[in-house]
Amino acid sequence: MKIGVQIQPQATSVTEMRDAWKAADALGVDSLWTWDHFYPLYGDENATHFECYSLLAAMAVDTCHATIGALVTCYSYRNPHLLADMARTIDHLSRGRFVLGLGSGWFERDYLEYDYEFGTAPGRLKILEAGLPVVKQRLGQLNPGPVNGKIPLMIGGSGEKVTLRLVAQHADMLNTFGPVDNFRRKNDVLNAWCEKVGRDPRAIERTVAIEAKDLVDADGYAAAGADHLIVMLGAPFDFDPVARFIAERR
Repeated sequence: MKIGVQIQPQATSVTEMRDAWKAADALGVDSLWTWDHFYPLYGDENATHFECYSLLAAMAVDTCHATIGALVTCYSYRNPHLLADMARTIDHLSRGRFVLGLGSGWFERDYLEYDYEFGTAPGRLKILEAGLPVVKQRLGQLNPGPVNGKIPLMIGGSGEKVTLRLVAQHADMLNTFGPVDNFRRKNDVLNAWCEKVGRDPRAIERTVAIEAKDLVDADGYAAAGADHLIVMLGAPFDFDPVARFIAERR
């Protein structure tokens, strides 16, 4: 079972985040993430907040072990060609450790305040579906290309009719949420989609975003099909539960 942490970029400072992801990398986590929003998602709506891809560039050069990425990128915030180029550049900064996590977007305040069209959830999913081949095509055209020839693609979400189908068709990784029973159902639905589209379900890594307190359910998640737990952490960043998990795993 892999273990990762999401360093949430709200109610904190750049210095605190840099210290946090360096500490997590030194602990031996398998992955490091932030989120792609423009405003806090909980607590004080006017708390400090920082932009995702600028942070990922800093994370790439500050760390040396863990894979890095956004959990997950809101596809509709950026032109797909530009997004592919940004991902490729951060991949080089990280020496091949970048994961391109994508989702259709959901946080209305981001859209309204930054003058993006919010639309509807089905509409945003259609935009994501149309954009996935564009991102892949641009990644194949860039010079130089990704360090390892390919950047792993994660799709985040849990919609059973569209999102999980897109995972089966396009992604190397799925990220969804607990609790265990919810994760098990989404995992089973994804396996069914893989059968329908002719994809080997073992080719898709299953990640699940959890709270630190939910690490006690690690065995349950593993039994439900999870390959990778990602602990979501807000400031102040307490890595003690993650450190204990890593020590026990070793």
